Amino acid sequence: MKKNCLLLLFVASLSFISCEKIDDSKYADYLIARPLTISKAEFKTSVDIISPLPIKESGKIYAYRDYIFVNDKYRGVHVIDNSNPNSPKKISFIKIAGNVDISIKDDYLYADSLMDLIVLDISDINAIKIVNRLENVLRDNVVWPAEVDFFESVNIDYENEILLGWETVTERRLISDFEEQFTRMDDVFALAEASNDGAIGQGGSLARFKIVGDFLYAVDSHNINIFNIQNLDDPQDLVDVYAGFDIETIFNRGQHLFLGSMRGMYIYDISSPASPTFVSEFQHGTACDPVVVDGDYAYVTLRGGNQCGATESGLFIVDISNISNPELAISYPMDGPYGLGIKDEKLFVCDGDSGLKVYDKTDVQDLVSLNHFENINTFDVIPLENSLLMVGEDILYQYEYLNDDIKLMSTLELN
Repeated sequence: MKKNCLLLLFVASLSFISCEKIDDSKYADYLIARPLTISKAEFKTSVDIISPLPIKESGKIYAYRDYIFVNDKYRGVHVIDNSNPNSPKKISFIKIAGNVDISIKDDYLYADSLMDLIVLDISDINAIKIVNRLENVLRDNVVWPAEVDFFESVNIDYENEILLGWETVTERRLISDFEEQFTRMDDVFALAEASNDGAIGQGGSLARFKIVGDFLYAVDSHNINIFNIQNLDDPQDLVDVYAGFDIETIFNRGQHLFLGSMRGMYIYDISSPASPTFVSEFQHGTACDPVVVDGDYAYVTLRGGNQCGATESGLFIVDISNISNPELAISYPMDGPYGLGIKDEKLFVCDGDSGLKVYDKTDVQDLVSLNHFENINTFDVIPLENSLLMVGEDILYQYEYLNDDIKLMSTLELN
């Protein structure tokens, strides 16, 4: 009898705890950002070439000769042998703390490591060598995730530690906590203030690095950082050019740089490559945006929501036939676009979770949908001469061009 009574009490207590513990209406799923840090001593010796690793968070992609380089946000670069596009293979991982961008010329790879510029010799892809490190030549350009709902509280010892970036996860949190966080935003902003022509490869529209001739241009949120790379293994840090606010991407066509920012598109003349000069700008509502250019038009994707701003998401096509006075030609609604690219008359748009969208842009006033690859996550895209590269959520996709469409050739799981 005593055992039965204890059992009943135990069951009753479980029921009570269950009722008290969960009220699902008070909770929702939120995207949480957690800081990634490294000691200053470890940071200075953090570059290394190691065996392939599973990817943690895929970032931008870069194509050079028979190789594809996929950024693992804030951690380094995965090197992929793409000599057979139907069967690409990971061959190594370049470990670079705080890395988000690369650019390559004549077998020299330039990579950011927060405020430092790293130079690597990749002439022997199986024996990559570190040849130079320029310290404190870039702005500590830690990009705060634009679409998270919560930033984990953090106490960083800035005397001995460096903020590398952020890891994002989805968790269930109290709705009341989400609403109350806006009263604590001053703390978040305080933390942000404290952290503060040879053989050239091809990056996507999300790139912050761009090589033009003998110059490497690297944008941060306010400036164009300029390096003379005539001596490929010994870049010369030149005077930065202030370019505006919230700059996110860089694209080049001819003697002009096109900078995508959260406020608009800035155009700079580089006929004197060591000293870019402002030409004009196209303003839009606050939103995250990359830009690519073809002919008389610039194609800009705007992603609204959260820290990206209140602007609705869309594709803006800007008439730049008068480079001094760019004007909006037309806009098309999108769901949550990231990178985009152009190959001849085909326009490719990575519309986030809504998939890869392919258009015929012969008439910009009437884009014709050619295909929509749904049920995949899409981030960055590079149209090559014979194939299209696209990276989504830890997967590298390759497509072959058809007359009026594209067809999937291969996929490579990066995790």
